[in-house]
Amino acid sequence: MHATTIDSLQPGQSALIGHIEAEEAVHQRLLALGFRSGKRVELVRRGRFSGPLHLRVGTTEVIMRPSEARRIHIHL
Repeated sequence: MHATTIDSLQPGQSALIGHIEAEEAVHQRLLALGFRSGKRVELVRRGRFSGPLHLRVGTTEVIMRPSEARRIHIHL
């Protein structure tokens, strides 16, 4: 498996979440939204001009800044 971060995904592509590198408050918020190790995450669409990412984890859909997405490591 190849390890990278969520911001490298292309629309329609999915991967497994590996780990999250973030301060405690952000880490807890992401866990509450379903971003857990081993869960599948899909990039639904990417905003224009390095805009936000529309992600799906299970049945939860989240809009996230690319800078935050770079904290979530995935396995392709």
